[in-house]
Amino acid sequence: MVDTALILLRDELTNYLSAKDTATVVVDNIGLLETPSGNSLTDNIVITLVNIEEESTLKNQPALKRPFVNNAIYENAPVYLNLYVLFTCNYSGNDYVLALKRLSYIIAFIQSKNVFSASSSVSGGAINLDDNDLVNLKFTMELYTLTFEQINHLWGSLGGRQIPFVMYKLRLVSITERAKVREVPLIEEIETFINKTADN
Repeated sequence: MVDTALILLRDELTNYLSAKDTATVVVDNIGLLETPSGNSLTDNIVITLVNIEEESTLKNQPALKRPFVNNAIYENAPVYLNLYVLFTCNYSGNDYVLALKRLSYIIAFIQSKNVFSASSSVSGGAINLDDNDLVNLKFTMELYTLTFEQINHLWGSLGGRQIPFVMYKLRLVSITERAKVREVPLIEEIETFINKTADN
């Protein structure tokens, strides 16, 4: 589900930019930029997942019950996640101004469409619409502002020099295995027994 959310985001951004620019958007690890594996990241907009957080307000939900004809199946509640997504515009030298321009496009894109869903996606065959969980995929994006200290730690952990970027908090992605915890018969009738006293 995490991969599907980022693919959906990539395809929607690519579609938006196609009317404005010829930028290429990839989902990859920007931390590989200064390694031999980082050649494919050059001159691209790179979407990188940098953190995953469980949504605490939805953490203690009861087990889900799915009714069937003769019984009920209990499943653990889904895990709801917030994804911290880093958009980097990897252009240098004379293209630094181009990087800033494309960064502005990213911000404008998410400002114009901050709710994303698989059902209205331009991803086409990338999303399996036969999977109910994928069909119901829906998330919002909110700008996540880092302090200068957090920026320093972020790029230090990514092992590279800072390049034009913006971070968003993607809320919420639910993940469930739909594993059966237990199965119980349905209650069909209730019988009550009233003891009559001798006085009655």
